[in-house]
Amino acid sequence: MVKRAHLNKEYFILEKDGIPVAGLMDIDEFEDYLELQDPEIREHIRKSNEEYLAGKSRPLEEFRAERRRHKQGKTQRRRSA
Repeated sequence: MVKRAHLNKEYFILEKDGIPVAGLMDIDEFEDYLELQDPEIREHIRKSNEEYLAGKSRPLEEFRAERRRHKQGKTQRRRSA
């Protein structure tokens, strides 16, 4: 049995007579692979990609600033109550 070994999120491929018979991969990558087999998740990714291409997105810093303002507003209301 031949083993082609790689580290750092790469694959281990086990071969018998030059034919791949098994492979090992990083668990995080494997979990991502399994999620992508779910039709509901694939549909969610498709829709979000469509929204992004339609311009329905914004920079992360803009979102974070909005969340900070929202959180500060809640804190100020609690203090005055």
